[in-house]
Amino acid sequence: MAERSTAAVDVADNSGDEPLAAKADEATTDGTAEAQDTTGTKPQDTDGERIGSEATLPTPDLHSGHKLARRYRLEECVTRLDGFSSWRAVDEKLRRAVGVHLLPADHPRARSVLAAARSSALLGDPRFVQVLDAVEEDDLVYVVHEWLPDATELTSLLASGPMDAHDAYQLVSQVSQAMAAAHREGLAHLRLTPGAVLRSSTGQYRIRGLAVNAALRGITSDGPQRADTEAIGALLYAALTQRWPYENDAYGLTGLPKGVGLIAPDQVRAGVHRGLAELAMRALANDGATASRQEQPCTTPDELAKAVAAMPRIRPPEPAFTAPPEYQRTTYQQGSYGRPPTGPVAAQPTIAIPPAPLQSRTGKALKWAVSALLIAALGLGSWQLAETLLDHRSKGSDPGESTQTTPENGDNKPRQPTEPLHIAGATEFMPGGSGIQPDQVSNSVDSNASTAWITPRYVGYANFGNYPNRRDGSGIVVDLGSVQDVAGVTVKMYRSGQKAEVLAADPSASAPSSLSDFPQRLTELATAGSELKETFSKPVRTRYVLIHLTELPSDGTGGYRGGISEISVLK
Repeated sequence: MAERSTAAVDVADNSGDEPLAAKADEATTDGTAEAQDTTGTKPQDTDGERIGSEATLPTPDLHSGHKLARRYRLEECVTRLDGFSSWRAVDEKLRRAVGVHLLPADHPRARSVLAAARSSALLGDPRFVQVLDAVEEDDLVYVVHEWLPDATELTSLLASGPMDAHDAYQLVSQVSQAMAAAHREGLAHLRLTPGAVLRSSTGQYRIRGLAVNAALRGITSDGPQRADTEAIGALLYAALTQRWPYENDAYGLTGLPKGVGLIAPDQVRAGVHRGLAELAMRALANDGATASRQEQPCTTPDELAKAVAAMPRIRPPEPAFTAPPEYQRTTYQQGSYGRPPTGPVAAQPTIAIPPAPLQSRTGKALKWAVSALLIAALGLGSWQLAETLLDHRSKGSDPGESTQTTPENGDNKPRQPTEPLHIAGATEFMPGGSGIQPDQVSNSVDSNASTAWITPRYVGYANFGNYPNRRDGSGIVVDLGSVQDVAGVTVKMYRSGQKAEVLAADPSASAPSSLSDFPQRLTELATAGSELKETFSKPVRTRYVLIHLTELPSDGTGGYRGGISEISVLK
C-alpha cells in the first residue's frame, strides 16, 4: 500500500515558466480559452484554459461519488485534460466543499505537482486559495484546495465590460502585493490568467493555483518574476480595456489588431485612467513594448507593487444620484377638491343644517359663566406660583443643590474620540535587536487596509518560533511626532487570533526600544479578533504608542503567522 507522503519537497523544478501572456500559447487555437465543463456548469477550480493539443495522456478512471482517503467525496468533474482531472468535491470530515486535482502516480509531472502543492501550502497567505492536502495514495496523486463558491472569476467580471479606475487599481494593487510576498518565499505562479484571480463579495482578490497550475502543465521559466509581472500587467490591461494585450484572442477577450504591436490602453479605449494605463505598459515592457514617458519598466511583482503604491490613491466613484419618484399630488392638493364638475351634474338633495349649538339666550349665559370660572382658576394658579417663587427667593437657594445638567458634567461619560492623530512615523518593535519585516512597516500606517505588515511563518511555536530574540514578541511603534493626548486606538489585524496589547511610553521618553520603555498599559493583553478597538476613560499623554504582539495564530498546517494591516491613533 502506498504511504501518505508528508515530507517537504524543494520546488526548484516548478519555479518558472515562459512569459505567460507573451504568446498566449496555452489558449486554444480557436480563441475560446474557456475550459469546457463536462457537466454543463462553469468550472471553479481550473484557470479557465484547455490545452487541447496536449490532452493525450489517460486520466484516472474515476466517477462522481468516489471517495479519497475515506474523506473527500468527488462530486463533479470540471476539467479533464493532459492526463489529470479537476473536481469539485466534499470534505465529509469538515462538511465543506473543496477542489481536487487528480493524476496518476506514474504521471511524468506527479512529483513536481506534489512539490509545488506542499510548498504553496507552507506559504499560508490568505490572499491565495489555500492548499489543504497533497497526497500520494493508491497509485494516485491528488491535491486538495479551498473552494470559494461566493467568489467570482476575473474572467466573468470582464465579460460584462471593462472595470472602472478604482476597481482596476484595487486589482493591480492587491495582486501585485500578493505575488511579491509569494516571490519573497521563492514561489512563482506562472499561470496568472483571468481565471486564476477571484474577487470575493467584500472586494478582496484571491489567487488560486500558486505553483500548482504551472506544475500540472509542466510550465517552467528562467525568469519567473518577469513572467508573473507581465501576467499582472496583462490582467490590468484587460481590466482597463476589456481586450487581451496580444494578437491572439484568449480568455474570452478579443486580442489586439494583428501587426500593430502593443497599443497603450488609453489608445484602445477612451476615458482610461492615464496613470493605470502607464502602469500596465511598464509591466508589459519586458515583451518589447515601450513604457510611456520613458519610465523604467517593472520587472518584478515587488517593483510593480511599489509603483502602484507611489501613485495617488484612486477613490471609488461617487454613487450616482437617483431622483426620487415624482410626487403624486391628490386632487385636494391640486386645488380641485370641491370644484364643480365640468359635465352635467344630477340634482343633489337638499340637506337641512341644524343651527349652531349654544346660540340661544340660555346658551350664551352658560358660555359666559364657564369663561368666568376659567379666568378665576387661572388667576388663582398664577398667584400661588408667584408666592412660591417669592418664598424660594427669600429663603435663598443653595448652588450645591442645583440639579441642572451642563454640557460639561451632563452624564460624566468620557468624550468619544472622533479624529485620528497625524502619525509622523512608525518602526518595527525589535526588543531582541533584529527586525522581522521592517520594510513593510509603512503598510500599517498608509490608510490602506489592503496592505499590511506581515510576519514570516514560524513553525512549531506561536510565540514567534520561540527564538531567544523573540521572547518579548514584536509589533509596531507609532510616533506621533510630539506628545499628544491620546483618547483611543483602532487597529485592524492582518489575521484574527493574535494575542495583542497596546502600550504607551512616558511623555518624556525618546526612541523607546524595550518593553520597559512602555509602562502605560492602554489595553489588556488578550486574543484579538479582526480589529482591536479601545476608547480610554481619560486621555493618555504620550508620543509613542506600541501595538505589541506576543503570539501568532495558527495557519492550520503547523505554522504561525500574523501581522497588522492598519493603525489609527485617535484624539
